[in-house]
Amino acid sequence: MANRRDFLGTVMTAATLGAGAATAKSAGRVVGANDRIRFGLIGAGARGQEILKPAVACANVECVAVADAWTGRFPEAQKIAPGVKTFQDHRKLLDDPSIDAVLIATPQHLHARHFVDAIAAGKDVYQEKTMAFDADHARRMRNALDGSGRVVQVGLQWNSSGGVQKAREHIAAGAVGTASLLETHHFRQTPYGGWLREVPEGFDPARVDWDAFQGDAKRVPFDADRFFNWRFYWDYSGGNVFENFVHIAAFWFAALDLAIPECVTSVGGNYQHPRMSPPDAFTVSMKHSNKLLFTFTSMFGNGYHGEGRNFLFGDKGTLVHSLADLMHVVPAGKKDELPAPQGKFKNPTPEHLANFFDCVRSRSEPNSPFELGFRTAVACRMAVESYRRGATVRWDPATETIV
Repeated sequence: MANRRDFLGTVMTAATLGAGAATAKSAGRVVGANDRIRFGLIGAGARGQEILKPAVACANVECVAVADAWTGRFPEAQKIAPGVKTFQDHRKLLDDPSIDAVLIATPQHLHARHFVDAIAAGKDVYQEKTMAFDADHARRMRNALDGSGRVVQVGLQWNSSGGVQKAREHIAAGAVGTASLLETHHFRQTPYGGWLREVPEGFDPARVDWDAFQGDAKRVPFDADRFFNWRFYWDYSGGNVFENFVHIAAFWFAALDLAIPECVTSVGGNYQHPRMSPPDAFTVSMKHSNKLLFTFTSMFGNGYHGEGRNFLFGDKGTLVHSLADLMHVVPAGKKDELPAPQGKFKNPTPEHLANFFDCVRSRSEPNSPFELGFRTAVACRMAVESYRRGATVRWDPATETIV
């Protein structure tokens, strides 16, 4: 549910932003503790289907509708949720007053459009990461949410794994002392990060609403590669910053209560994957106001660190954390042998979705609330802007812009 409305200073009104104001329509149905939650899915691609499976397995919920710009995805969605209604226009799904909540898993450049429309239609929202494509989209989404009373869970599922609380406990106990450097990693030895999609055999472009897919992006002629490999294009994606750094950022922003960084520098390049515009090897450095330097290093040509091996360095010790939420403290003056990441990662997406539906009933704040999504989305956009501009960028809290 919307909260901490002072978390970024200036609160912009609907008149200022000119979009997404809550209306009488946004009141929504009141869901009782024992009521069956009816939900819809907007975006039935790979990630949409990934979250639909555990969503329909949650207690006392029902998927009743699916929307996607390509009708070719409907048969797969109907296998997961038999009998669902299907729409190529997401607004027709939102027009159903019996739908209490929506899961949004569309490409990142479309998040703001679908989120604002869903809030205006009175729906609670599970919004996949990265929550907002840029700072303007983030402000539009916040403006739509303010005063609406809607529950929002951002798809930052690590924050439902229990690891954030473990890290907080170590830090509160003084195990690391005063921390001044957080070093994080995401390594994959997988071509194109595992994102390369081939155009399906027999694909019919006439079944795609190309205008709906483009959203607010620049208009270009239909391109099947752009549609299926949208992660390779800056028009629709923030690369691995938006795909995986955002998860690590959300974990540590919550554990350390970090605000939007003062400035961000990102450097790297695309060295092995020519079909992709975002870099396949890069480092992000974020300077935070509480005297902390937060770094993230990513590459697709080596898997040494795995998909989340992190080190919080303090004057009394080092907190070592892995994707499996295993963590230990190495006291100051001691050395860790830096073993390979241990433990099997258990994807907490089912718990994250269950937390969302629980909060739809209780009207309480989910594990990854909107304001966490806002902070991490802006930080990620700063990293993308720094890389593309070839310069350090700063956050101006007075104007809420990246400069």
